[in-house]
This record gives sequence, structure tokens and C-alpha cells, in this order.
Amino acid sequence: MKALVAVKRVVDYNVKVRAKADGSDVELNNVKMAINPFCEIAVEEAVRLKEAGTVSEVVVVSVGEKSSQEQIRTALALGADRGIHVEVEGRPEPLEIAKLLKGVVDKEQPQLVILGKQSIDGDNNQTGQMLGALANMGQGTFASEIKVDGDSLQVIREVDGGLQTLKLTLPAIVTTDLRLNEPRYASLPNIMKAKKKPLDVTNPAELGVEVKSHVTQLGVAPPPERAAGIKVEDVAQLVDKLKNEAKVIS
Repeated sequence: MKALVAVKRVVDYNVKVRAKADGSDVELNNVKMAINPFCEIAVEEAVRLKEAGTVSEVVVVSVGEKSSQEQIRTALALGADRGIHVEVEGRPEPLEIAKLLKGVVDKEQPQLVILGKQSIDGDNNQTGQMLGALANMGQGTFASEIKVDGDSLQVIREVDGGLQTLKLTLPAIVTTDLRLNEPRYASLPNIMKAKKKPLDVTNPAELGVEVKSHVTQLGVAPPPERAAGIKVEDVAQLVDKLKNEAKVIS
């Protein structure tokens, strides 16, 4: 069984994101970039399935600029077998990414597609669901546990009321939640081996997809700074401030 895993290049989650001085975008110069944390969980799950003998090949795909190849190499160092880079300039939107991934799915014919549930930069939580609709594949989102049983897939997902268990017929799509697993660290020998693993480069034209933007970013601004707290003398003063200043009670 072949597993296809999508990964995205984002600002490392340990970095404090800052807006540019002109407010046009987020400052990315000299900023550490990494695999999106949810995508890293997806890679780890695919590698674990391979180690268990369930999956025979793990293919990693990333959509983005040439710099995204760095994150593909990282995924290869974590245990993936080969990579595919769909080279796109700028920041394609979730629907365009889903269309491009659908083109890759059509070529690769994987039995299992694993994506992070969302990226920590856009927080859209849309690509996996859109890909499921475009590829006409069953999907299990926000997965906290998955089990492959023959030609079916069991997905346990966390919902407001507890745990929901889904049974999907393969091929299927899964989007990962935080509690699915804890990703490993890439060892130095595996990082060196990853440099020799195959990485194919393609583009939207070869996949038959026209990339166009439907959303225009007007500006980026930091949230307002939180004002310092104060001490009140008594309950009456607290109620007065909640009523007249904070206006949270009437």
C-alpha cells in the first residue's frame, strides 16, 4: 500500500511572528522555517505504518516555492521514501492546493492520503476536506488514532461529545490531530541519506491545474497590547469597573 503525505513550509512554531514595518506581510527574512507541526504528525504516522508493514512506500508532496524542498528533505530524513515538489510561486489558496494534490493523487494512485488538519500560518482547515471532495474519496478528519484493516481504515476522532469512530473504505484521506502521535527527530545519518533520495519536481501546468488567487491580503498587524491590570479596593469598585469600563455586565 502506498501512502501520500502532504507537507507545508511554515514559520517554526517556536518563533515569535512579527509583522513587517509597512504592515504588508509577516516578516520572513532570517526567520527559521519548518514543516507545519500537523504535517509532521502526518509524516510520522505514515512512517509508523511503514515500519509496521502496513504501508510499502511513503511519498511526500509539498506545494510551494523552491524553498519547500528543504521541508521535503526533512520528511525524507524522518523516513519517507521519495518526494514530489509542485513548484508554485506565491501562496496558493487551499482550493488551489487541493486541486494540485488531486493531480498528484491521480498520478500516484495512493491507497492512503494523510494531511495535517490545518497549517499554523493560515489556520484554514480546508485542504483535506476539499481534496476529499475533488478526489471522491472518503475522509476522516481530526484523527487521534487510525488502524488499517485489509481494504478498510478505522479512524477515531475527537468530537465535542467524546470519541467518534469511522470506518472508511480505502483509498481514503485522513487529516491528523495533535494526539495522533509524537513525531521523532531526524538523526544525522538519516539526514545524510535523505540527500540521495529521489525528489521529483513538477508544476501546475503538468498537473492540468490553473492557479489563480481569489483572496487579496490587505495588511498584517499585530494584536493590540494588553493593558496592565489594576487592584480594586472592594467588591463595589470591581462591579463599577466591570459595568462602566469593561461593560461586561449591566
